[in-house]
Amino acid sequence: MARVFITGSSDGLGLLAGQRLLREGHAVTLHARSERRAAEARAKAPGVEGVLIGDFATIAGMRRVVAEANASGPFDAVIHNAGIGYQIPQRVETADGLEETFAVNVLAPYLLTTEMTPPKRLVYLTSGLNRGGSPSLEDPQWKHRRWDGMQAYSDSKLYDVTLAFAFARRWGTVRSNAVDPGWVATKMGGPGAPDDLQQGAATQAWLAVSDDPGALVSGHNFYHQRWREPHPAARDVAFQDELLAVCASLTGVAAQP
Repeated sequence: MARVFITGSSDGLGLLAGQRLLREGHAVTLHARSERRAAEARAKAPGVEGVLIGDFATIAGMRRVVAEANASGPFDAVIHNAGIGYQIPQRVETADGLEETFAVNVLAPYLLTTEMTPPKRLVYLTSGLNRGGSPSLEDPQWKHRRWDGMQAYSDSKLYDVTLAFAFARRWGTVRSNAVDPGWVATKMGGPGAPDDLQQGAATQAWLAVSDDPGALVSGHNFYHQRWREPHPAARDVAFQDELLAVCASLTGVAAQP
C-alpha cells in the first residue's frame, strides 16, 4: 500500500486518480481550495485519509497545504494535478502580484516540491499544449506582453514538464515524471473533448504506485502510459535552472541540488 497525495483533486482527473487508487487499496489524501469543495471531495471519495485545504492562487495558501501535508506524515507519491485552464479573458493578478495561471500551475507545484518532505515519486500534470509553450522566461508574469490566455496556459504546461525533468535530474532518489492526459472532457477541456478521460487518470495513478518496469523510470513525459516527447526546451539544463531560479526568487525557497 502506498500513501499518495493529489493536488487539485476535488473533481476531474485528480479525483478520478484518487478514486482509482482507493479501489486498489492505497491510502489517498486529496486537496481542495475551499471547505465547500473539500466536503464535496470527501463525499465523492469515501475512505480518503483526508482533504487538505488551500488556495494555490496565493503563496499563503500553498504554504498552508505544505504545512498540513508535512504534519500528516511523508507520502510515497505526490501527484501535482492542480491547475487552471486557458479560457481566461484577461490577465488576473493575485494578492502576491503574480499572474494567476503561473501561480497555480507552476509556482504551487514548485513550492510544494521544495518544501514538502520529499516523496519517492513525483508526477506533474502537463498538456500536449506544452509543445506550443514559449521557451523564454523574460516575462513569465505577463506584465509586458499582450495577454493571451492560451499562450499563458501553454507556457505553464511547458514549465510543468520542465519542473518534472529538473527534479528528476537533481534528485536521483526520486522518480519524477510528467503526464499529458490528452484533451479530455473535464471542466477545463469541455464536454466535446475526444481523448479518454479514464486513461489520463490511470496514467497518473500508474506512475504514482505501479511496480511495472515502465513506471519505474524518471525524467519522462507520458501519454496513456507511453513516452511522448515534450517541447525540447524541457530537457535543456540551462532552461531548467533558469525556471528554478525564477521560482526561487518569487518564493524565497531554492531547490536543493
